[in-house]
Amino acid sequence: MTKNRRYFMQKIILIGSGGSGKSTLARALGEKLGYPVDHLDVLLWRANWQAVPRDEQRLIQQTLTSRNTWIIDGNYGGTLDLRIDAADTIIFLDLPRTLCLYRALKRTWRYRKTSRPDMATGCPEKLSLDFLKWIWRFPVDKRPEILSTLKATSDKQIIHLRSRRAVKQFLQSLS
Repeated sequence: MTKNRRYFMQKIILIGSGGSGKSTLARALGEKLGYPVDHLDVLLWRANWQAVPRDEQRLIQQTLTSRNTWIIDGNYGGTLDLRIDAADTIIFLDLPRTLCLYRALKRTWRYRKTSRPDMATGCPEKLSLDFLKWIWRFPVDKRPEILSTLKATSDKQIIHLRSRRAVKQFLQSLS
């Protein structure tokens, strides 16, 4: 990351592994930039972990991305193309999987039996072996596909953050 770099961002998506800090960074960016922040986990789940149907997911995201400024965090690979097409900035949080696992475990403990602020109401925090495997395998299963997509996306500003320090420096560069 280049120090003192100027960023022009109005339509921002954040992607990365579970536990990478997408929602936390989205909130911090929203505060610094004064943009609305939307967490896809809030919008694409209903109570009792019922997923919103795919066609409705696309409609929700089309509505969100039609605004002049926005920040959207979440992966949702089946609709990522829609957000990439509408965004001017893509932030990929590519942090070590051990850190992501630690954060997911910490988050589970912190919000046990309740819904965290960036999750739909009625979806209490839970941890499953499948989710832990997904985080652990993210660098092998998802990262190459994301990097390939980003490489093919030449008309967007891409911010690839690989450490907590890089995230902190990026945020400081915006003040």
